Amino acid sequence: MFKLCVLISSLLLVLQLGAGLEFKDCGSKTGKFSQVTIEGCDTTKAECILHRNTNVSISIDFTLAETATSVITVVHGKVLGIEIPFPLSNPNACVNSGLTCPLENNESYRYTATLSVLNSYPKVSVLVKWELQDQNNLDILCIEIPAKIQ
Repeated sequence: MFKLCVLISSLLLVLQLGAGLEFKDCGSKTGKFSQVTIEGCDTTKAECILHRNTNVSISIDFTLAETATSVITVVHGKVLGIEIPFPLSNPNACVNSGLTCPLENNESYRYTATLSVLNSYPKVSVLVKWELQDQNNLDILCIEIPAKIQ
């Protein structure tokens, strides 16, 4: 009986640990992210809660395998299989984002940005697709972030 209780407790612990927030690569071509930090996001939950009428700061640590002369940010929210663009106040990732272009290969970088979560956004679960694209519109990074707008 004791062994059964230990087994069940261990299984529940594994399930709880596995339920945390997971950032997934969605097609990065020349970069690899090592860390994603979203201000106020509880990473023990399966989704990052984004409160309407607020600004959310994000930082992404990554390395680059090829030089990029320019970098733009493209953000979409995927709801019911449909990608909807999130407008950014500064899509130029080479300006006020911690990056100075050109970006060199085999270097580490930290990108930072702020996303406005507008009051007009519906209260829904959304898969945020955050892309940094190079001068050829190829994804340096593509990261999927499970989120919920409240």
